[in-house]
Amino acid sequence: MNQRFSPPRSLGTRRINKAELSPGGVQSLLTLVQNREILHSRRKSYKKNSVLSVFSVVIFFITACAPSATSTAFVPPTQPIPTLQLPTTTSVPSPVSIAPTATATAGPCTNNLNFVSDVTVQDGTVVSAGSNVDKQWLVNNSGSCNWDSSYRLKLIGGDALGAVTEQVLYPARAGTQSTIRILFTAPTTSGTYQSAWQAFGPDGVAFGDPIYITIVISQ
Repeated sequence: MNQRFSPPRSLGTRRINKAELSPGGVQSLLTLVQNREILHSRRKSYKKNSVLSVFSVVIFFITACAPSATSTAFVPPTQPIPTLQLPTTTSVPSPVSIAPTATATAGPCTNNLNFVSDVTVQDGTVVSAGSNVDKQWLVNNSGSCNWDSSYRLKLIGGDALGAVTEQVLYPARAGTQSTIRILFTAPTTSGTYQSAWQAFGPDGVAFGDPIYITIVISQ
C-alpha cells in the first residue's frame, strides 16, 4: 500500500514529483533540505551579528559623547624630612669680666718755673757806671704747659735798670730748661742796685720762682 509523503516545512509548498521519491531523489531532497537549513542558520547568524554591530556602534557613540572624567595628576608620596637631633646639653662659656681702663681726661695744664742758676753776672758783681749788663738765668719749665709767645716776663720789684718792664718770656716746652736773657744799663750813680722779675701766663697770673739781678756801681 502506497503512503503519501509529507515534505518538511522548509521546502515550502512546492509539490514533489514521483521522480524525487526514488532513492536518488530522496537523497537529493535531503541534501536540499540540509542546504536550506544551513542557509537559514547563516541568515539568523548574520542578523544577530548585524544587531550586535549596530549595538556596538551605539555604545561607542554614547561613550565618545559622554564627558570624560578629569584625570588627577599622580603625586608621589612625600617622605618626611629627617630632623637633626641636637644635644640637649650645650656648654656655655663663662663670662669674662674686663676691668675698665682709666682714660686720661684732658684738663687745663699748670704753669711753673724753677730757678736753676745764674749764667752770667753773679749777684754783687761790681760794674762800671753807665755800662751795659747782659744778665742770663737758667730756669726749668717744671709745669705741664708749653711757654709760647703769649707768656710774659714782668718787673715785680726794684729798679728796671734801663730795661723794658714787660718782655716776652723765652719759649720752652714743658719739662725742659730755658735761658732767660735781659739787657740792662748800669746807673751812673754809685750804689747797690737790684731788679726782680717774674713769669706770667696768658691769663695774667704770675707763676714760679722770681729771678733777680744785683749789681754794685763803684765811683
